[in-house]
Amino acid sequence: MNEAPPTGRFAAKSERSKAPSPHGRIGVLLINLGTPDGTSYWPMRRYLKEFLSDRRVIETNRVLWWLILNFIVLVRRPSASGAKYRSIWNEELDESPLRTITRSQAEKVSKAFAAKGITVDWAMRYGSPSIASRVEALVAQGCDRLIAFPLYPQYAAASTATANDKVFDALKTLRAQPALRTVPPYPQDPVYIAALADSIRAHLSQLDFEPEAILASFHGVPQSYVDKGDPYQQQCIETTEALRAALGPLGAKLKLTFQSRFGRAEWIKPYTDKTVEALAREGVKRIVIVTPGFAADCLETIEEIGEENKEIFFENGGEKFSYIPCLNDSDGGIDVIVHLIERELQGWG
Repeated sequence: MNEAPPTGRFAAKSERSKAPSPHGRIGVLLINLGTPDGTSYWPMRRYLKEFLSDRRVIETNRVLWWLILNFIVLVRRPSASGAKYRSIWNEELDESPLRTITRSQAEKVSKAFAAKGITVDWAMRYGSPSIASRVEALVAQGCDRLIAFPLYPQYAAASTATANDKVFDALKTLRAQPALRTVPPYPQDPVYIAALADSIRAHLSQLDFEPEAILASFHGVPQSYVDKGDPYQQQCIETTEALRAALGPLGAKLKLTFQSRFGRAEWIKPYTDKTVEALAREGVKRIVIVTPGFAADCLETIEEIGEENKEIFFENGGEKFSYIPCLNDSDGGIDVIVHLIERELQGWG
């Protein structure tokens, strides 16, 4: 005997079970800080203006800062910064190392997720490719679920938050918004800490000297930002403590410092350059520096640490110095990024 077809809510349930998945693709957007398009005056000026106009980065009085920025900083700094960028520029591709590395990271992560049909792209908070352009590109490819991944292990309003702000701004312009997840900071993530420890050990094994001190240098922020509640400094401490434990006996040599301060305000301490100088004057002859807060090498690591701080160390009596590169697009670095994305994909299969 033939059964009557289901009716009412049972019919709806039956039809839903036969319908294809309503979801489109999942898109992942890797976001790094930014890069100028060139090293000459005008590309540098455009980049610096966008970066230093961000209210998350500069929290001082807006009228006063507008005057300082436009009549002092943007007159003098583009040429000086351009010279520093030229010293590290990827001449073959005519771009900064940060752009080269971030692109490679995205390409390698994309291969890792190719079988799952996940689209991976990359963007810069300042400069190009812009966050808005890449969000639009992912949506155009059918992505109705997005994971925004600011590549900062430690959260700061001036880095993680402003990257997410731009993602939110891009979504405001869309009629059909994709669902969004943002990757949280990962200062003590075991895969990240293990990758850092492995990179330090591997680098030290290639040196012709044993360091007396290892500096873990993080990008600094003004002290006032931390006083207002920014968790950045505490998360840098957490990373350093976890890394010290992971290094075992070698961890006793690890010291936390902060670099890249700008302007006259007090920044979080101890300062990297002052620590390097003090160590050399105290008789320390051999040091290495690692930068755990940077996912990719850039001006602040290659030039500021690898050149400026090296010079400071030698000028004050140091004899052996080495900079340990960021995780970049190494196997360990890609494993960290893939691991964190897989964690955020839970429930979105």
